[in-house]
Amino acid sequence: MKDMNTPAVQVHNLSLSFGSFKAVDGLSLTVDQESIHGFLGPNGAGKSTTIRALIGVLKPKSGSVSTLGHDPVSHPEVLRRVGYVPGDATLWSNLTGLEVLRALESLRKTPANPSLERELIADFQLDTSKKVREYSTGNRRKVSLIAALSHEPELLILDEPTAGLDPIMEHVFLNHVRRARNDGASVLLSSHILSEVEQLCDYVTVLKEGRSVASNEVSYLRKISAHRITATVPEVPRELMGRGEVDFDAGHLSITCDALAVPDILRIIIDAGGQDITSNTASLEEIFLRHYGDAERGVVQ
Repeated sequence: MKDMNTPAVQVHNLSLSFGSFKAVDGLSLTVDQESIHGFLGPNGAGKSTTIRALIGVLKPKSGSVSTLGHDPVSHPEVLRRVGYVPGDATLWSNLTGLEVLRALESLRKTPANPSLERELIADFQLDTSKKVREYSTGNRRKVSLIAALSHEPELLILDEPTAGLDPIMEHVFLNHVRRARNDGASVLLSSHILSEVEQLCDYVTVLKEGRSVASNEVSYLRKISAHRITATVPEVPRELMGRGEVDFDAGHLSITCDALAVPDILRIIIDAGGQDITSNTASLEEIFLRHYGDAERGVVQ
C-alpha cells in the first residue's frame, strides 16, 4: 500500500559533475504524492541530468535521490513502478510500434493494462502496424508516452514529453496526465514550455545553472513574484522611478513590480490622475524571465 507520507521524489543537496563542469549544484526538490510538479528551465539547466539520477543511470557525486522511497541505484526494482519518457529516445527502427511496446513491457517487467493501452493508441492516433523507421518524430514520441502511461505507474517522470507533438496531441497528453494523477499517480514534468507547465502543474521548481531559484505552488509563486499594473496617465509619476520595470508610451503606463509594492504604486497612480487602472498577478513566463532576464527570452515558447 502506498505511504502518503513518503514523497514520490526526494532530491537532497544533489550534485553531479562531468569533468570540471558541474551540471547539478546542491539541488533539493520534493515531489509530493499525487501531485504534478513542473521542472522548469532552458536546455542545459540540469533538468535531464537530475532525471537520470532519479532513474539510477547516474550516481550522485554528493547528496541523495529517492524515487518512491528508494535509492534507484541500490533498488532498481522500484523503476517497475515508474513510467519514464526520456527527452530523446532511440527506438528499434526495424520493429513495428506494437513490437516496441511489447519489447519495452518485457524490459520493464511490469505488464501494460491492455484496455488502457488500446485507449491510448486510439487517442494518440498511432498506427502501431508501421515500423518505427517510418514514424515521424511525433509518432516516436507517442510510442514512449503510451509505454509510460499504459502500465498505470505510481510515478511518471516526463522529460520534454510533448516535443514533436501537434497541438491536438498535446491536448490528449494533458488529459491523460491529469487522469493518471486523479487515479493516484505522481508526476515530475520537465519542460521549457511554460504554457504546458502552467496548465498542468500544482507546483513548479525553476532551475538555473543546476540550482533551484524558485520552488513552490504555481499560484504562490505568482502571488509573491510580481504584479503587472497598467493605467492611462498624462505622464509617468516621478515617485514610480525605481519601484519596478516601467514602460510608458503615449499615455499608456505599464509597470511590473513586487507584490508588496502594489498598494503604494496604485496610490501613486491614482494621485497622478491615472484612469483605466488594472492590476494582475504575473504569468509563469514573467516569473521565469525575472530569474533569467530578457536575454533568455528566446528559450521560452
